[in-house]
Amino acid sequence: MELDKMDENDWKYHGEGNKNLVVSHLQHFRVLRFLKYSTEDSENAPQTSEQTYRHIVDFGKNIMSPLLGDRFVHSGEVIKLPLEFVRQLSIKVQHKRPQWRCKKAMDIYSGCALCLPNLTLPPYNLPTHTPPLCIEIKPKCGFLPSARHVSRDIKTKICRFCTHQRYKVANGKWKRSSLYCPLDLFSGNKQRMYSAIKHLIEEPQNNCKIFKGGQCIYEGNKGSEDFQDLNSLLQDLRPYFLPGTPMLNGHLANKAVLNDLIQVLVEALLNNGGEEQGMRLERGGDGEEGQGFCEASLLTTELKRNSCPGLPRDCVLSRILHTQMLDSLDIEGLQPLYRRLEKHLKLYPGDRSCLQLDGPYDAAFLDRTQKCPAEDDGSIDYAVAKVHQYRVALTAKDCSVMVVLVPRGEDEGLSGQMKARDLLCSSRSSAPRFSFSVSIVDLDPKPFDSIPRQLILDHQIVSFYIENQ
Repeated sequence: MELDKMDENDWKYHGEGNKNLVVSHLQHFRVLRFLKYSTEDSENAPQTSEQTYRHIVDFGKNIMSPLLGDRFVHSGEVIKLPLEFVRQLSIKVQHKRPQWRCKKAMDIYSGCALCLPNLTLPPYNLPTHTPPLCIEIKPKCGFLPSARHVSRDIKTKICRFCTHQRYKVANGKWKRSSLYCPLDLFSGNKQRMYSAIKHLIEEPQNNCKIFKGGQCIYEGNKGSEDFQDLNSLLQDLRPYFLPGTPMLNGHLANKAVLNDLIQVLVEALLNNGGEEQGMRLERGGDGEEGQGFCEASLLTTELKRNSCPGLPRDCVLSRILHTQMLDSLDIEGLQPLYRRLEKHLKLYPGDRSCLQLDGPYDAAFLDRTQKCPAEDDGSIDYAVAKVHQYRVALTAKDCSVMVVLVPRGEDEGLSGQMKARDLLCSSRSSAPRFSFSVSIVDLDPKPFDSIPRQLILDHQIVSFYIENQ
């Protein structure tokens, strides 16, 4: 990529979240990720932007990659771009942005961006006859906290996602609650996982997107008629899952396509890269988390209680879950340690740097995170280690998983880059097979100073749920 010859017409709007806007190249296997700022703060961006980007890269490369596995994590690199290119690009993509996302502006002042592979496409964007599919899932937190760390018993029975849904609907964030439950997805039981993914697709909100040939064709937007969108999506996916069956009527065909899509995703999420599939990592190794099912899930209690085989060791969900479980105290249990640190910093403000509360995210930070003492000895070092663990876990709770699917027979050039193992979407003899790749994205560090806000939000969500049961 020749930075001095950058042309905004070579790029298109790809998508955005709360903190970032992404554009993708029309021909190359690359995306640029720009920070976003409140429109009042955007002119102050140059003071912090480049450092923020470098923190993101270092955190992904040095912290999250060792924890989640380097085969899943792509850290990218920070690049400096011509300011005029960035400004023209911002103008070009503005009309493509959802209106509700425009409260924040793209950073056009620092000239920095994060350059990453386009993970909605096969590795190196090798050509295929049929456009590849990519399903992006934001799994959220997959376990319940231990009763000894929380003040409200409901937190040990209903997961954070399910309690938060009621709060978001009441505050107008979404029109309907999602029936998705993360504990079903992380259970390792295929029936529970099937139910979880089905609910994600039916009510995607911001937690599920589907791309075709690198273009987003399905996501949850405010005010959209999601079920009509779902029917259109399933018709669009019919050639991938029901090729050569024109006589099947629309409703039955859509039902079959949805069933096959979910089964493929379950298999991809459980795949552990060729390791022995019988090796399953059970939850509860340290006794710090609670029961393995959420009482808000619509599945029967018998199924939830008696069908937790665990996740295959080193599959993507297992790596995410065990990184999430670094949060062994819950935000309530962490609060006294945060206050301990806060008092120390008032006396010794210069220690903020040597304690690495704002980075650098290097081997020393990871070492502190992984070698935390088992018991609280009252020290600052213990408090720092638990805060580091909480922040890393919070990133894992907010990450996204990207599953790219290429129909077998069109993947000859992908050997060595995508898993050659077939993903068979059903037992019928005509079921299509896919090659696949799995990646984890959205791995930015969470600020140390956000911990008090996390405690306030937790209290608001739980209190609202209890008051409106």
